[in-house]
Amino acid sequence: MSERKVLNKYYPPDFDPAKIPKLKLPKDRQYVVRLMAPFNMRCKTCGEYIYKGKKFNARKETVMNELYMGLPIFRFYIKCTRCLAEITFKTDPENTDYAMEHGATRNFQAEKMVEEQEKRVVQDREEEELNNPMKVLENRTKDSKMEMEVLENLQELKELNQRQAQVDFEGMIDRYRDLEKKEKEREKEEDERETKDMLERVLVKRLRDSDSDDSEREEESSSSQAEKPIADKPTDVLTTAKSADTPASSSTGGVKKAKLESWERSVGTLGGRGALGSLVVRKKPAATVNKPKPAAAPTSQTDSKGADSNNASKPVTTHNGSSSLSLLGAYSDSDSNDSE
Repeated sequence: MSERKVLNKYYPPDFDPAKIPKLKLPKDRQYVVRLMAPFNMRCKTCGEYIYKGKKFNARKETVMNELYMGLPIFRFYIKCTRCLAEITFKTDPENTDYAMEHGATRNFQAEKMVEEQEKRVVQDREEEELNNPMKVLENRTKDSKMEMEVLENLQELKELNQRQAQVDFEGMIDRYRDLEKKEKEREKEEDERETKDMLERVLVKRLRDSDSDDSEREEESSSSQAEKPIADKPTDVLTTAKSADTPASSSTGGVKKAKLESWERSVGTLGGRGALGSLVVRKKPAATVNKPKPAAAPTSQTDSKGADSNNASKPVTTHNGSSSLSLLGAYSDSDSNDSE
């Protein structure tokens, strides 16, 4: 497929460019071009500021009867961005600049004024030197002094740069980095130490709390054990009264005493002065008289029978004056204790 837009075109052998008709256009014709404002300006109609570099669709025309060294001068027409008033300016090839013409005023530019002032000074000096040779000598001496001052200033700057060059900036930067690194390490160690202390405090607190909880649990368990009845068997009720008063070494004696007390509560004591005490009368001990013993004589069967009947009617007393019924009660108690 051939290109739609080509650079080289075909010219036939019989082509004659003189035969092409020429268009007769006016020399002051205008073209629409796209440009930027060459300087800062202010509109005279509304006072709007137009900064340098603002883009416009301008009309361009060639200024008639004005040339600078054979170069044409062009004029541009733009409109204000606020009031649409027409502003015109043209080229200035002599000063390589643009000149304001109508509709606005150019704002102050310090650089342009300085350049113009320098040009005037140079022109005045050249004019003086042409007519006065002594002025040329004075200007040369002034220039030589100025050069000497410039060289001295340059030497001072070099010495200052050498002094600053002796300073090891890289070493200073390295030392600063080392200090910064040490500071960071110290801060890191402090943070680790603080975290370690906090963890130790928390651990100690937890241990204290756990110890207090264990002690509370032990107290609760001991109180529950104290409240719980010790006797699990029905027969152990007999030993509860004496077990609290007697030590562990005399456990068998305590059991016997508890059983005796239970027996006395249920049956009663025969030897004591209880309900049966009024039925037993103890004989008072007779005064002992030393009488001669009669000779042993044979007794008859009848006498022996009478004596037995008399003895049976009287209660038998022991040497210590206690009755037989009390002995019987003691005997029963001893048997019950032995059997147990």
